[in-house]
Amino acid sequence: MGDQKMMRRMMIGVAALALSATAIQAAPGDPGRDKVVAAVQASKAESVQRLKDWIALPTIANMGINTPKGAQYMRQLALDAGFQNARVVETGGVPGVFATLDAGAKDTLALYFMYDVKHYDEKEWSSPPLESRMVERPGEGQAIVGRGAVNQKGPEAAFLAALHAFKKAGVKLPVNLVLVAEGEEEIGSTNFPRMLADPEVRAALQKSVGIMMPATGQEKDGSASVDLGAKGVIEVQLISSGEKWGKGPKKDIHSSLMARVDNPAWRLVKALDTLVADDGFTPAIDGWFEHVAPLTERQKQLIREDVATSNEADVKKALGVQRWIKDEDFVTSALRLASQPTVNIQGLVSGYTGPGGKTVLPGRAEAKLDFRLVPDMTKEDAVAKLKAHLAKRGFSDIEVVVSGGYGPTQTPEDAITVKAAEAAFKSAGIPYTLYPRRAGSWPGVMFTGEPLKMAAGHFGSGRGGGAHAPDEWLLIDSSNPKVRGFDGQAELYVDYLYEVAKAARR
Repeated sequence: MGDQKMMRRMMIGVAALALSATAIQAAPGDPGRDKVVAAVQASKAESVQRLKDWIALPTIANMGINTPKGAQYMRQLALDAGFQNARVVETGGVPGVFATLDAGAKDTLALYFMYDVKHYDEKEWSSPPLESRMVERPGEGQAIVGRGAVNQKGPEAAFLAALHAFKKAGVKLPVNLVLVAEGEEEIGSTNFPRMLADPEVRAALQKSVGIMMPATGQEKDGSASVDLGAKGVIEVQLISSGEKWGKGPKKDIHSSLMARVDNPAWRLVKALDTLVADDGFTPAIDGWFEHVAPLTERQKQLIREDVATSNEADVKKALGVQRWIKDEDFVTSALRLASQPTVNIQGLVSGYTGPGGKTVLPGRAEAKLDFRLVPDMTKEDAVAKLKAHLAKRGFSDIEVVVSGGYGPTQTPEDAITVKAAEAAFKSAGIPYTLYPRRAGSWPGVMFTGEPLKMAAGHFGSGRGGGAHAPDEWLLIDSSNPKVRGFDGQAELYVDYLYEVAKAARR
């Protein structure tokens, strides 16, 4: 009798191990994976509605809109998707959300979400930005139009749809998950480091094989890229005022007095002109290129390979431009895009800008700028150089207000998250290239840098556009079999999770 009990226990243990191995090792064609994909397809309407509801609640950090409510909403989204634990983390600014999903797996993948969006002017949109109307995109299919549709709620909602499908199908995830979500990405992740300094958050991240941010990844022809890095960014406001300068008026006065009163607007223009060379685009801030690392030969090769798969005319049309800087060819301009730091004026505001004229001499002028940084530049060094540059030229009275920012990020090709992305694209038959560095920015350096030193990057399929602009959109039903719609995006995330588990075991 005792021997039979021992044998039964051994059999139960072997069966449990077999079930565990099946859950981890499932791949395209396996019953578990197929059940999840079937659940994705069956739940499409529900998943799309979840995205619409999320778009209807915008969190806009720089205006303080829905800042507490947005975090609570993000927390509930995580719990509904299967995370067992989720809490709001106070940061001193807009709060973050930390969540964990223990699937009993050997390895853990971390996720980065942003739940905030850029502000919008409803008058500039063809449909209300919070209504998520479905529109036909000629040659592409049906798309949702709404603020946050592609940046970044749409891709994140597709990932959540994948998690809901695992839950509905009763299939365990092949990896455990750790989620960190912030509500200040659109203002430079000002207080996000405080969230990452939370002991529980840091410990969970340090156990992860890497961190991924969901994103759309396909071009119109169906091709995609796996990005190995991104430029950093600093958002800055420069303010010239008669009060700080000691010259010019403290408030707007009659423009006839320009004959004997200094103009703070002209002072700002003169200061701005020192920041770039006469060509209008080369940074001229003292020491700006001191820590700029040139592209490696491998990075140049990857860029050339990516350009070879792109259509220059389509790219220019999408951007609404006729030529590149200095009339450079496509390859040269692509190398410039990846390698060059930038000094960009976002906007200028001073005096009267309404209909007609007002003949005033303004007492104040402001400029919004952003600076894109490349390895090995840092936010702290760049800000110090900007201030020193202005002071050296007698512009120390101009206020430099840094609203947020972070340095560039880089992840090696052999990282688990990169290998998993490549494998998922290959399995799906999606042609892809490796790309060294995004021209846009995200706070990946907070993961790749000290103290975490993790692999970090984006992954996803499908299409969208109009980020930060009117009529932002995400493709829901694709008419092109080479490009994935919303449910296809979710299915690829399912496969990506299995590929992460496989890559982690190699």
